[in-house]
Amino acid sequence: MHFDLTADQRLAQEMARAFAEKEIKPRAAEIDRTDEFPRDLYQRMGDLGLLGMTAPPEYGGAGADTLTWAVVQEELARASAAVADSQLLVKLMTDMLLHNGSEAQRQAYLPALVRGEKICVIAQTEPGTGSDVAGVQTSARPAGDGWVLNGTKRFITAAHVCDVAVVVATTDQQRGREGIALFLVEFGTPGFSRGAREHLMGVRGLATGELIFEDCRVPASRLLAAPGDGFKRAMASLDTGRIGMGAEAVGIAQAAMGEAIGYARQRSAFGQPLAAFQAIQFMIADMSASIEAARLLVRKAAFLKDQGRSVTREAAEAKLFASETAARVTTDALQVHGAYGYSKEFTIERLYRDARVYQIWEGTSQIQRSVISRRLLG
Repeated sequence: MHFDLTADQRLAQEMARAFAEKEIKPRAAEIDRTDEFPRDLYQRMGDLGLLGMTAPPEYGGAGADTLTWAVVQEELARASAAVADSQLLVKLMTDMLLHNGSEAQRQAYLPALVRGEKICVIAQTEPGTGSDVAGVQTSARPAGDGWVLNGTKRFITAAHVCDVAVVVATTDQQRGREGIALFLVEFGTPGFSRGAREHLMGVRGLATGELIFEDCRVPASRLLAAPGDGFKRAMASLDTGRIGMGAEAVGIAQAAMGEAIGYARQRSAFGQPLAAFQAIQFMIADMSASIEAARLLVRKAAFLKDQGRSVTREAAEAKLFASETAARVTTDALQVHGAYGYSKEFTIERLYRDARVYQIWEGTSQIQRSVISRRLLG
């Protein structure tokens, strides 16, 4: 068993870290404050090959493995969770097209996604449906040589900047998961519009909001996964999403610990640096141990996925532990800062807000525990 990264993986890590430190980190506070999608940084990631790093070369990608991508995710999240999550979105959409799309669909969308020229989102969550994918209310009914979609999607990442959406819809609610299908719908299609924009507590700058479908006609050629297959295809993407979320959570936690260490060294109390107090030392020691454990779980899940193994339990464990770790570490790091940690002038305030949603996205911590226990108990 080897824990060291390969030469190629270290190179990708160093490149991502340099990009994050030089170009993302100086913009992170601005992105959070303005809540504007950083299109220039997104395009820059396309230019650097970070968006399509796992896509095959024939579509413009680098053909990197999942572990390399997870390492890069962590580095990006240390600087900005929003930028890291926009890269995760491309990974999910790339895999969705590679595993489910026709060659015509791949050629039409993958190269543009890899170059950062188009943004594709997955439109799954609804006002009344989150983790229960089989319970979506957005309907798809046959009409001539295509389908007509009706429904509203909410909390969709990049909804207000997307060019195309993978829409999860039901063709027959009575059939439950067997009625779920996936459709590729381009923005600009009559009946496809953007709704309200969400104003989130953390991970701001992702243009999150509603997508609305009103008698939206979609040709048969845009069917990505047929009824009976759509649910399985949508759920399959969750494993990768949870690995990415875990990696991002590790990056946030690592950044928070760095802020706590820096502050503890330079702030004095009772005639000595905070770092000299055992209470502070023990808090930082616990942060480090938890972060290392979370990182190992994330990388193990990524490694096993690269071996072609089923990683549903491992991905859920990684996401659960890493998200809980990020919440705990950012809380403790803010505590180290004292009252200053509660000020927007300090980075830890943003990290604290960003960390909280990782216990919710891609399935709540309670959903992860359900997934893990079902795998263990049958």
